[in-house]
Amino acid sequence: MKALVLAGGAGTRLRPITHTSAKQLVPVANKPVLFYGLESIAAAGITDVGMIVGDSADEIREAVGDGSALGLDVTYIRQEAPLGLAHAVLIARDYLGDADFVMYLGDNFIVGGITALVDNFRAERPDAQILLTKVSDPRAFGVAELGPDGRVRTLEEKPDVPRSDLALVGVYLFTPAVHDAVRAIRPSRRGELEITHAIQWLVDEGRDVRSTTISGYWKDTGNVTDMLEVNRSVLETVEPGCEGEVDADSEIIGRVRIDAGAKVASSRIVGPAVIGPGTLIEGSYVGPFTSVAGGCVIRDSEIEYSIVLRDSSVCGVGRVEASLIGRNVEVTPAPRHPSAHRLVLGDHSKVQISS
Repeated sequence: MKALVLAGGAGTRLRPITHTSAKQLVPVANKPVLFYGLESIAAAGITDVGMIVGDSADEIREAVGDGSALGLDVTYIRQEAPLGLAHAVLIARDYLGDADFVMYLGDNFIVGGITALVDNFRAERPDAQILLTKVSDPRAFGVAELGPDGRVRTLEEKPDVPRSDLALVGVYLFTPAVHDAVRAIRPSRRGELEITHAIQWLVDEGRDVRSTTISGYWKDTGNVTDMLEVNRSVLETVEPGCEGEVDADSEIIGRVRIDAGAKVASSRIVGPAVIGPGTLIEGSYVGPFTSVAGGCVIRDSEIEYSIVLRDSSVCGVGRVEASLIGRNVEVTPAPRHPSAHRLVLGDHSKVQISS
């Protein structure tokens, strides 16, 4: 059995972070979200991984390499444009051959992994197996309608009027039957080959399409709110430990991991939280559910429920919360006079200013 991991999306909902970084590499508890999926695949006993990449291919290659560090053998497959999940299956045909495979969206996060799902699929081998979960607003997802017998009846991509509240989770399992399906469908009104259309083709052809509804934790980390929520969830499981330096004037409370080379001086850190290697926390408060990457400086500030990417600084500001701060960012107080806001903002930025 093989895996097909999709890591080629543009990440428009995470801009401006994703103007310069792949969305799958935004860290959760200081580890790229993509790595959690790859670890789940390895834990399920799958070693051969085809990685669909796009414009951020070089960055993904640099982070993942050949996959050996994760116990995987990774082959990169270039998708020249984001033409849909079914298109990814189409261009991976030669790599996949006649193997069964799991397709995993690289920006999805599932607590508990996929081992049980893969084991069940291997044992029973339906033509397709999909994961579903109940959501409050299904219009943003692929939506499945089940019949009275629990079998999949219809699937629709981002419907204006959903037929159910069951959204497709970004993990799919297929036999080679799906290759006939992706060749049979046509692009949707979005100009993409939709995987929901391919699965619907299998249903219409009388093939065995099954679903599993999960009640555990799942998030599509495509926006800042969900990214922070996933970070919170992962930090709740962090193993506390200190490989850095903490002076006598500092206080560490709860689940806090301080990596090698980090320094904490005259500060208070309340976990769960992680402090990356080489980071300096000085005269500051770092509150729960905060991850600070390596090479950062937090000085004379308060920060809570936030993600700070590498080589950034937050100095002399009152309080920062529910924030995603990118790489090589400087956050400083505004001059008191004149009373005006001075901004340098990239495309698609969002700014909240207190009057």
